[in-house]
Amino acid sequence: MQNALQAIYQRRAVKVFDSASIPEKTRELLLDAARQAPSSFNLQPYKFYWVQSPTTLSEVVKLCHAQKPAATASALVVAVADIGALSATSQSQLAWMRTSSFTSEKIRDYERTAKMGRILFMPGPLQLFAAFKWALFRLISACKIMGIPPLFRNDQFKWAAKSTSLACQNLMIAAEALGMNTCPMEGFDGRRLLRFLGLSRRHHEIVMVIAIGSRAETYIDPPQWRRPLNETVIVL
Repeated sequence: MQNALQAIYQRRAVKVFDSASIPEKTRELLLDAARQAPSSFNLQPYKFYWVQSPTTLSEVVKLCHAQKPAATASALVVAVADIGALSATSQSQLAWMRTSSFTSEKIRDYERTAKMGRILFMPGPLQLFAAFKWALFRLISACKIMGIPPLFRNDQFKWAAKSTSLACQNLMIAAEALGMNTCPMEGFDGRRLLRFLGLSRRHHEIVMVIAIGSRAETYIDPPQWRRPLNETVIVL
């Protein structure tokens, strides 16, 4: 536990890296740590693109405006919110449950939940089905306390971005624990980067690009400021 807290407190957004390559085993550990993050209904609505080959890395660096962290990183991780694979993911989990020690009742419960999820996340042509569901939920919420699920595509991307960000944080803390450094970046050409990766704007949205490597020996972290705890936390 102490090591985990140490990794959290010492993590910084490093702006300049050295050119050391990242071993395959380390890469697997980082990405495996990322996917341990919690996600709504365990749908894991994200994909990670690990960019390390010189040719591909050079192109992605250009699409990240050639920022110093991107240009000097050993690898770049493109974190993508993916709302196009939700049904396939739930079916994969259902198949896993059937071969594990889950009772028939638990499996049937998950089947019902997955079916309901497919209905909720189906926007329909021109998102008309989403509009109908939104009106229905608003009507019901006038009589009882309830939340409105992400029905429209933009809301679904916001929902997926939350889980994607949690997974990104896992990856960055894991990197710190393994003696590496990271820098999350929002400065990139999202439209062109999606196209470069062969992704669809209908189902995918880039949440961030993470530069990863070992900080350059010449790089010195600037002083860090955080808002005081009593200005950040309200205890009720």
